Amino acid sequence: MKILIAGGSGSLGRALAADLSGRGHEVVVLTRSPGRVGYGSAVVRELRWDGRTVGPWAAELRTTADGGVAVVNLAGKLVDCRPTRANIAALRDSRVRATRALVQASRGLDEPVARWVQASTTAIYSDAGDQPLTESSPVPADGLPQMTGVAQPWEEAASGANTDHLVLLRTSVVLDAHTPALDRLMLLVRLGVGGTVGHGRQWFSWIHVADWLRIVRAALGLEPGVDLPPGPVIAASDRPVRNSEMMAGLRRAAGRSVGIPTPAPLVHLGSVLLRTDPLLALTGRHTTSEVLAERAWEFRYPTFGAALAEVTSR
Repeated sequence: MKILIAGGSGSLGRALAADLSGRGHEVVVLTRSPGRVGYGSAVVRELRWDGRTVGPWAAELRTTADGGVAVVNLAGKLVDCRPTRANIAALRDSRVRATRALVQASRGLDEPVARWVQASTTAIYSDAGDQPLTESSPVPADGLPQMTGVAQPWEEAASGANTDHLVLLRTSVVLDAHTPALDRLMLLVRLGVGGTVGHGRQWFSWIHVADWLRIVRAALGLEPGVDLPPGPVIAASDRPVRNSEMMAGLRRAAGRSVGIPTPAPLVHLGSVLLRTDPLLALTGRHTTSEVLAERAWEFRYPTFGAALAEVTSR
């Protein structure tokens, strides 16, 4: 299969490109800056796009005699920024415009794209407290603008894509070496600020990168013995942890026996200095996938401790 990865130069995109290329698939990455990052030993073709308009790259969507074509859309600005009105608009627009460009390009095809994996996020549920959430849970009407207000139009922008199979992949925090989220957390722990954040009871939904890659392959129809249906699929471990448990695990991984707690007011103050959103740390959600559970899905890294130990060992 030929697979176009939009936004493939990010950490997840590079991991996916290497995984698919290593399995013999043709990987084409759409990126604003070709040549900026490396893909290791993976065989990857990079094509320039602006993330907003249809360009010559659209020809890659056409089915060839060798097999089908799939799209994995990961394009979007990093969420680690201050939640200003301008930044929220930039987060939303970077996702919606890129998705609309892909959809528009697909509408000109004689044959539909065989598979389409549309990235989304479990943050679409905003701050959900202790409420267990699955794919059938409603999206909150009054969700946070930097969470629901970004993720919901991102998903809606994929409507009308010329494809036989569209999966909306609502991804939780992915644990992998040197991802922005994990690097930021480990830095705080090493600086001694590794205690509970806020009240510490907020849920942290997560997934190891190896399990995330397998879910993407299943969505693409490339995982033997399992196929995922069209519609929303939550990419998260079935064992979310509370913030207090997460921070304790990070301390163990960093060899720190204690960590100074960070009360909510201090999180708000520190987020100004770090130019980030305090609600990324102070909110949470308990998300698990009923779609995966119905297929008796087995995670390679089912516990947070085991996942973190593997990641930090690298």
